[in-house]
Amino acid sequence: MSLDDESLEYHRQDPPGKIEIATTKPTNTQRDLSLAYSPGVAGPCRAIADDPDAAYEYTAKGNLVGVVSNGSAVLGLGDIGPTASKPVMEGKGVLFKQFADIDVFDLELDQTDVDAFVQTVAAMEPTFGGINLEDIAAPECFEIEAALREEMSIPVFHDDQHGTAIISGAGLLNALELVEKDIESIEVAFAGAGAAALATAKFYVSLGVEKENITMCDIDGILTTERAESGDLDPYSREFARDVPAGDLADAMAGADVFVGLSAGGIVDEEMVRSMAADPIIFAMANPDPEIDYESAKTARDDTVVMATGRSDYPNQVNNVLGFPFIFRGALDVRATEINEDMKVAAADALADLARQDVPDAVRKAYEERTLQFGPEYILPKPLDSRLITEVSAAVARAAMESGVARTEIDLDAYRERLEARIDRSMELMRIVLNEAQRDPKRIALAEGDDEKILRAAVRLQDEAIAEPVLVGDRDAIQSTTRELGIEADLSVVDPSDVDDKRYAERLYELRQRNGVTRREAVERVRTDPNYLASVMVEMGEVDGMLTGLTNHYPSALRPPLQVIGTAPDIDYAAGVYMLTFRNRVLFVADATVNQDPDEDVLEEVARQTAALARRFDVDPRVAFLSYSDFGSVDNEGTRKPREAARRLREDPDVDFPVDGEMQADTAVVESMLTGTYEFADLDEPANVLVFPNLEAGNVGYKLLQRLGGADAVGPMLVGMDEPVHVLQRDDEVKDIVNLAAVAVTDAQDE
Repeated sequence: MSLDDESLEYHRQDPPGKIEIATTKPTNTQRDLSLAYSPGVAGPCRAIADDPDAAYEYTAKGNLVGVVSNGSAVLGLGDIGPTASKPVMEGKGVLFKQFADIDVFDLELDQTDVDAFVQTVAAMEPTFGGINLEDIAAPECFEIEAALREEMSIPVFHDDQHGTAIISGAGLLNALELVEKDIESIEVAFAGAGAAALATAKFYVSLGVEKENITMCDIDGILTTERAESGDLDPYSREFARDVPAGDLADAMAGADVFVGLSAGGIVDEEMVRSMAADPIIFAMANPDPEIDYESAKTARDDTVVMATGRSDYPNQVNNVLGFPFIFRGALDVRATEINEDMKVAAADALADLARQDVPDAVRKAYEERTLQFGPEYILPKPLDSRLITEVSAAVARAAMESGVARTEIDLDAYRERLEARIDRSMELMRIVLNEAQRDPKRIALAEGDDEKILRAAVRLQDEAIAEPVLVGDRDAIQSTTRELGIEADLSVVDPSDVDDKRYAERLYELRQRNGVTRREAVERVRTDPNYLASVMVEMGEVDGMLTGLTNHYPSALRPPLQVIGTAPDIDYAAGVYMLTFRNRVLFVADATVNQDPDEDVLEEVARQTAALARRFDVDPRVAFLSYSDFGSVDNEGTRKPREAARRLREDPDVDFPVDGEMQADTAVVESMLTGTYEFADLDEPANVLVFPNLEAGNVGYKLLQRLGGADAVGPMLVGMDEPVHVLQRDDEVKDIVNLAAVAVTDAQDE
């Protein structure tokens, strides 16, 4: 099946197209409907009539963008008309929603007259929070955007112009840093003088490129003052005419530091690349075929060639999705009246800075690249980097406020946290713990200190003042990996081969001598097993907590801390808990990692510890003991255990949270079943702490919820230990390590 055939099948699948309208409020009862429409809807109508700005409070206007086109310049297809452009506009809506949680109406206008187009769009201002112009031919696109920006008091942004400019501008800043050139002194040659090229050239001037150092070419050659004076250039391209001799693209590229291609494929050869200045920067962005292919440009010279294209199969893709969703997100959230030059520069700076930071594991996995690291092959972030929304949107919002176009002032720290929560509900709850950890960081031993992920997590923990990481592992291996990753942080390292093993071994021997451990074995374990060394360090109070398990099976990683540290004095059983976050609810699931066949004593203790953990995340616990039975509908040994555990907790006067069971899973989480069918239940709202009857059910249940239910998972968090200990999973990412380290810090603060 060809790509065209596959795409046609993709788009025609029922329902046709790629977008739909979904409700955001309950519509299950007559009361809901009377609030959503008549007669209740009159209330917000009256409020908005009194104050039009109230539309941002009572309607979706503040999160709604109109994607508008007349189909006159669609991708590389040309003037195909408004109806044929609709798949592209729907696709734009998908990107807005997927990357920045912005809703879109796509509007395809059968209108080529500039004035009529402007009047039509301007008349829709009451509907939208912003307008994204798309695929409109030049020079009309310049006139339309300028007129709409003048007439409308909401952001108007022509992505075909400014998107490429901003993204490639970010790449330019990083490329110049790598080749150690100053932006004010570089010579830049442009191939193309259309909307994207002109907007990019203007934006480069905003970044610091000298206008007289830009040489622009169209199909007829260099834009010269002679051509401008003869009337050969339109008013927009005339701005970049230079007082230089006539020539072609080869002449423009000779001696240039930077080549920017926004024209046609295959127009640059290797000889033209060799004619450029030392360590050239080549942005060949024609799509699908660049002006010169990646391999040819890189092999044309022996020095550093920093190359970017518009293609996803080469490094450094200049992809507009890195910009427009997040630029609009920031603009909408401060109710900006426009997207001005300061906001665009802020977006480019944020993108450039993000590419210099450590790349999340999720991004590495998505692109099947384990070595993404700032350098000639990585000057721009990847579109699936979830940090884009926080970094770029917050930078744009700040610039809007500082430049005076924001109608709403916001707290940027709180705003960043809200942005995190838009894309990952678990981060909203994790932020509570992260902030608490930063209040008083503790020393946390990382028992697999020479692992790459552990090292990267340690840098984050230290840089963000979440914890004071102590790497336990081979010092030489840690230093080698640190150099390979380009890490310059001064990290604390404890090498088992050069510590005072007698002191640690003696303590291990004291603790385990009556459990079959000899003094010689104690020395061996401390010198060869970082898990035992880290556990003893925790037990002796030299660190406040530990993490392990990334390179070991869970049971083998858990064994040393259980043997050395053990459970808390009043607790007999540890348990593993996952926090699962959905769009509109959070669940704590236990036990998913430790106790295989718990009796009523274990279940009771697990429930107490999990309820306490929920409170650490500012969640009021409502506990349900799960089974295949509802309140005695089946009576056997298996159903009696959770029933008895629930009874004990209900009758304990010190238990200050609602609890009930045994009950089936849907009874626990569906309010109508819980309060309708079983009105006698002590839970009057769906449970948020689910205690499974055994390890098999707990492990299966949480994985189904995570994979099929679309939940974000944090954990497993180990509860019940005498000191803060958490055991990682073997496929955990850096963010998971950081999250569990933060939980360990707050555990230690409580201690």
